[in-house]
Amino acid sequence: MELWVSCSHGSPPSISRFFIKDAIFMVFFLSLFCFSPTDAYDPLDPNGNITIKWDIISWTADGYLAMVVINNYQKYRHIQAPGWKLGWVWAKKEIIWDMVGGQATEQGDCSKFKMNIPHCCKRDPTVVDLMPGTPYNKQVANCCRGGVLNSWVQDPETSLSAFQISVGQAGTSNKTVLMPKNFTLKTPGPGYTCGPAKSALPTKFLSPDKRRSTQAMMTWKVTCTYSQFLAQKTPTCCVSMSSFYNNTIIHCPTCTCGCQNNINQPGTCIRPGSSYVPTALSTSSSGRTDLSPLVQCTDHMCPIRIHWHIKINYKAYWRVKMTVTNFNYRMNYSQWNLVVQHPNFDNLTQIFSFNYQPITPYESINDTAMLWGIKFYNDLLMQAGPLGNVQSEMIFQKDKSKFTFDKGWAFPRRVYFNGDNCVMPPPDSYPYLPNAGTRTVLYLLQTLAAIFASLVLLLTCG
Repeated sequence: MELWVSCSHGSPPSISRFFIKDAIFMVFFLSLFCFSPTDAYDPLDPNGNITIKWDIISWTADGYLAMVVINNYQKYRHIQAPGWKLGWVWAKKEIIWDMVGGQATEQGDCSKFKMNIPHCCKRDPTVVDLMPGTPYNKQVANCCRGGVLNSWVQDPETSLSAFQISVGQAGTSNKTVLMPKNFTLKTPGPGYTCGPAKSALPTKFLSPDKRRSTQAMMTWKVTCTYSQFLAQKTPTCCVSMSSFYNNTIIHCPTCTCGCQNNINQPGTCIRPGSSYVPTALSTSSSGRTDLSPLVQCTDHMCPIRIHWHIKINYKAYWRVKMTVTNFNYRMNYSQWNLVVQHPNFDNLTQIFSFNYQPITPYESINDTAMLWGIKFYNDLLMQAGPLGNVQSEMIFQKDKSKFTFDKGWAFPRRVYFNGDNCVMPPPDSYPYLPNAGTRTVLYLLQTLAAIFASLVLLLTCG
C-alpha cells in the first residue's frame, strides 16, 4: 500500500508520493547511525541498574583507602555464579597495595618494588569477589559470596557486594586524586555498559550506636545498565502449553536453543539414563570453567522449560499449574526467578509454593508478576534429573469483561527466566477451545465428575 498526501484537492499525487518515500528512506537511513545499543532499556524495569559507589574513607602516605560497594538496583535481573568481574583503568600510575573482601585476578609486573610488593600493579586491574568461607580477617561486610548478586526485589540483603581497597601512587587530597575510568562489569558474560565515574555527595556512615555520623572524604559513582542487544544471547529457555479442554500438548518449538548434533559427537546432549551422565556430572563439579550448558537431549535443546497448564475452570475462578524444568546437567539455579505477563494478574487470588511480587512500571497496568522460590524450600532449582523441577499453582478471579478461553487468551504473553526472554510457541499453535457441541459434552463430564466426587465424600463421611 502506498502512502501519499495531497496538498490540494484534485492535485496529482505523484510528487507527494515521491517526496514522502524519499523522506521515509532518509529517516530510516539516519536511524541506523543514530541508534545506540547502550540506549536500550528494559520496559519492565526502566530504572533498573547496577551502581558502583567508590568511597574514599581515609588518606594514606601515598594514596588512600576506599570502600567499594556494588548495588544491584534491578528488580529481577541478578548475577549468578561464577559472579561479577569489575574492571577499570587507572588515571595515572596507581597501584593496589592491598585488598580485603576482594582480589585482583592478576598481579601484573611489580618487579620495580623491592621490599613491600603490591597486590596488583596492572594499569587495568580486574577485581572479583572472594568465596564463602574466606578467613574473617580477609572479610568486610557484604563480601565473600562468590560474586553472586541477587535482585533487590528478591533479596535486598544480598543485592549488594563490597570490598576494601588500598591504593598507592595516587593523590593524597581531594585536589590531587583522580577518578579511575573505563569501568567494565562482566557477569561473567557481556551485556552491561558502564558510564563514566562521577562525583557525588560524600557518603555518611553511622556509628554502631547510631549517635554519631562520619562521612567519606570523596565519593564517586558509576552506573551500569544491561542491554539484551549487547548480550546477544542464544535463547536459554522456552515455554510449552496445555489445557484441560484440549488433549493437545504444545511443545517448545523445535531447535529453540539449538539442534541435536550428530550422534557421533558425544557431549552435545545426554539422553536420560545414559551411562555418560555420571561422568559429565563429575567433570562439571571438578572445578572446570566451561559454563556452556550440557543439556538433556530434547527437541528444543533448552536448559530451561516453563510449562503453563490451564488446569481447572470454576464458576468465578480459573486455575493454572506452572512447572519449571531444568534440563541442564551442569547448573543448579540458585535464587532463580520468573517474570510472567498476563492480563489477569490484576485479579490473582492465590498462589502456592512460590513468592509473588507484582511488577508495575506503569502504575495503571498490573499485568506482570515476578515469581521465585521460597527460601530453604524450592529456591534452588536442581540440575537435570528427577529433582530438577519446581511447581506452583495459581488461582485467578474471572473478570467477565475480558475473561475467555478462546484464542489463547488464558496463556501468558511473555515469560522471562532469570531475566532472559523465553521463546514462546507461535500463537496459531495454542490449544484451541472446542466447538459448542464438544463444550457441552465437556461441561456434562465435569458436572458428572463433581457429582461423583460429592457422593464418594458423603459415603466416606457417613
